[in-house]
Amino acid sequence: MRNTMKLSLAALASLALVPAAVTAHTVKAPYTATVTTTTYYSSGSFHGAVDVSSGTCDYWGVETGVVGSVYWNVSIRTTAHYCNSGNGSGNQNEALHTWADGWQFRIWHFNKTAASVDKTCDRCQVGDEGSTGNSTGAHTHMQQTKSGTYDTSWYSGYTTKGEAVDRTETLGVLD
Repeated sequence: MRNTMKLSLAALASLALVPAAVTAHTVKAPYTATVTTTTYYSSGSFHGAVDVSSGTCDYWGVETGVVGSVYWNVSIRTTAHYCNSGNGSGNQNEALHTWADGWQFRIWHFNKTAASVDKTCDRCQVGDEGSTGNSTGAHTHMQQTKSGTYDTSWYSGYTTKGEAVDRTETLGVLD
């Protein structure tokens, strides 16, 4: 009986060491908008992200878009509200989530609001649509990278430039 119990406990303990299956996270539109850019800019240069714009600066409620409760590190580099053009590279406001495998998903360019704080949430608001950083107009930039490598597969086949989207529509899936 004692040996059986020890073996059972050992088997249960070993299960704790097996990593849980990675769950894919769906990314929904952060607000009602139009997809303005994906993998390449109109100029043909590489972009490697999804940009959406409502066409209205300070449009209420830029959401992280990621379905599922995850931690967001929110960095406010600019407290002024920028609408028509940004205030230079490196000055963008950012919400960043780092996955356990090192991939990072980020949201850029939003204007600061009271909601622009670190938090764990499911599709929570982090600011209002803006143009902070290296930007030519109010929009939201969403990208996934790891060690300088851009992942474009998360949105490939889900969304296209010019597509009208709302908060219920899937922009992509993070695996």
